[in-house]
Amino acid sequence: MIIKLTRKCHQYVTFSHKDVILLLSLMFIVASASDQDHVSDAISTQDLSSISYQMSTVTISNNKTDDSTSQLAPNCTINVEEICPDGVSCHLLGGECIDCDFNLSCAYGTNQTTKCRPKPNVNCSGEQVFEKIYECRYCYQLSPQKTWCNRSTECALNKPRNYYPARPFYTSTCWAKHDNLCMGRRCFYKQIPCNWSQGYKWSTALLLSIFLGGFGVDRFYLGLWREGIGKLLSFGGLGVWTLVDVILIAVGYVGPWDGSLYI
Repeated sequence: MIIKLTRKCHQYVTFSHKDVILLLSLMFIVASASDQDHVSDAISTQDLSSISYQMSTVTISNNKTDDSTSQLAPNCTINVEEICPDGVSCHLLGGECIDCDFNLSCAYGTNQTTKCRPKPNVNCSGEQVFEKIYECRYCYQLSPQKTWCNRSTECALNKPRNYYPARPFYTSTCWAKHDNLCMGRRCFYKQIPCNWSQGYKWSTALLLSIFLGGFGVDRFYLGLWREGIGKLLSFGGLGVWTLVDVILIAVGYVGPWDGSLYI
């Protein structure tokens, strides 16, 4: 069943039967919730603020720049009034929303206790001065699982550097995650190895090189169309070029045109 709604501008909005069923289900849920007044009374303002803060945390951690990046990563400037929630308990605030008195002479890796307070212009409830436990280390010393870093798809893996290490790196802007308390600047720069893919499969490239390499199909698949035309017109270099390409693709020497990794 398809329902079409006509607008004055003669555009159409199409709903499938699944969308209609979902809409009716949502209307039923809303109607049922409105009849239960005790539901709205059971949740206090502080609980709503805590839930809102947790939801915002999930939104940040699931950002598309993602499994190791955040919306803070592109630069080192933030507005605490925008990034920090209002009305939550002060001790629930993330590291970017509080100031702490760190012991800079602590032994690396040991657990320390410090007193923290919300930053200016951050509104929170409860004790304004509270204690936090942290591990003695600077933010740039955190493991990759505890930081967000922006990624680059511009560095080419097939263009090694002329100095050690030869593997190409790029400079990334990183942030310590909100639930990690660390010393020093929470935003820092870090050298990260190029490690990205555009969906090219090594197995597919190798099979194409073995069975259709004489026609340059493997090179066309990898986006190397100039070499592909050369192989096609020379019938795979009379078999020699085809054999060489099989070896080069097998060892990973020949890769995608954009310098990305195989998957």
